[in-house]
Amino acid sequence: MSAEPRSNFLRTQIQADLEAARVDDLVTRFPPEPNGYLHIGHAKSITVNFGLAEQFGGQCHLRFDDTNPEKESQEFIDSIQEDVRWLGYQWAGEVRYASSYFEQLYQWALYLVGEGLAYVCDLSAEDAREYRGTLTEPGRDSPFRDRSVDENRDLLERMRRGEFADGVRVLRARIDMASSNMNLRDPILYRIRHATHHQTGSEWPIYPTYDFAHGQEDAIEGVTHSICTLEFEDHRPLYDWFIANLPVPHQPRQIEFARLNTSYTITSKRKLKLLVDEQVVAGWDDPRMPTIAGLRRRGYPAAAIRHFCEEVGTSRSDGIVDVAMLESAVRDHLNHHAPRAMCVMQPLRLTLTNLAEPLVLTVPNHPANSAFGSRELMMGNELFIDQADFREEANKQFKRLVLGKRVRLRGGLVIEGDSCEKDADGNVSRVLARCVTSVPGADPEDGVKPKGVIQWVSAEHGLPATIRRYDRLFAVPEPGREDDMLAALNPRSLELVAGAVVEPGLGEAEPEQVFQFEREGYFVADRYDHTSEAPVFNMAIGLRDTWSATNG
Repeated sequence: MSAEPRSNFLRTQIQADLEAARVDDLVTRFPPEPNGYLHIGHAKSITVNFGLAEQFGGQCHLRFDDTNPEKESQEFIDSIQEDVRWLGYQWAGEVRYASSYFEQLYQWALYLVGEGLAYVCDLSAEDAREYRGTLTEPGRDSPFRDRSVDENRDLLERMRRGEFADGVRVLRARIDMASSNMNLRDPILYRIRHATHHQTGSEWPIYPTYDFAHGQEDAIEGVTHSICTLEFEDHRPLYDWFIANLPVPHQPRQIEFARLNTSYTITSKRKLKLLVDEQVVAGWDDPRMPTIAGLRRRGYPAAAIRHFCEEVGTSRSDGIVDVAMLESAVRDHLNHHAPRAMCVMQPLRLTLTNLAEPLVLTVPNHPANSAFGSRELMMGNELFIDQADFREEANKQFKRLVLGKRVRLRGGLVIEGDSCEKDADGNVSRVLARCVTSVPGADPEDGVKPKGVIQWVSAEHGLPATIRRYDRLFAVPEPGREDDMLAALNPRSLELVAGAVVEPGLGEAEPEQVFQFEREGYFVADRYDHTSEAPVFNMAIGLRDTWSATNG
């Protein structure tokens, strides 16, 4: 992936563990819950876990922590696998599922019951919260905490057989209700849920909690380093407690790092789901969404996202990264890798009055890299230019077409504006100009050089196209802190450009192929909607950062 990964505390600790022979081979894992699409924060976790495995010659597992059947689906499972592959990674072996270990986890729950380390509790959810205590006050023992081993085993087995209704009972670990760490105050191991699971169907009426399942899954799979984000730091003593008190085949080590948070972005799955459910966006892969699928559809290259995650670095301190850093990584990558093309957003007809015959122009696909080759464009006497590129009169700062002044048509001739026609409302409907040169790329013989260069598209051969101009979805730096997230939406996050015209060759663009539209920005052929008959392009990023200047 990246040529030389920069050092960080995770790599330092793993290197030390390998050198001290505490582990033989590195095994990491990426363990998403399939209850939504992955977002930019997950991209960071993916690059960390898969990147470490690559660097140290180890392996990284893809495991779905599918212990919450009501919120999970096959759609999310499929999308997550697609995202990981698209980012450029391949997991070791088959896709793994927490649900594959349900029987083993249940047997370990029976083991804890037999050791007097777990009990069935009948407290209601409300009473359990009251008994749990607060950050400053210890909890109180459940009145069911001292049930006998035999009674607990009998109740757990009956829970397993589906004899009780949802929420009537839970299985809890018997640890310490007075612990200063709330996670150790007899945490829940199993809940009754008569729910159909996407992998196991209706086989299980009880489901393990994440805290109980996660470390044991790591142990089963031989994971050496369970790399989590900082919100799991307080859960580590519980993670270690389970590993120490169960006959697991392996002892993994949990290490935490700071999650990636970017400005102007929501990464809460619950809030992202709200945007989808309220139809604020057109789905999880809407190009305004911070999901990996959304970034992909917007035209953000996987290599640029990986580079951004590496540049952000890995630390132990939470913070917010300016999203402009991601945008800059995308812009820099596309500047070197995107071929050039021309698009007229607001067409204005231009007639070249003295062009006797059409010209076939050979235009380079990239101004700085001949490896991109060239393309042929037909220039006739009827063209489209952008309305913003013409004025009847203007000051010297306007470097485009003005009556009586000269410009060069990109890749073609120098022209001079002679006159214009207007419609009934007084709007310019046509510009008439004459060619000052006859050889593409040549300068006028009279020595009066053009003031600028403008893009154009053949009126005869150009293709009507749908252009979607995207901007940031939110207008405030930290939308997650707003009382009303929807009130913080950017009303200009999507602009549909009707009537745009593009070069004829862009109809043959492959879905997800990105181009720099001259002087407009970088645009990607939509992966679903783009066809040769009806081209559809999404704006990936502008040529420069204009957000700071206009919104700062």
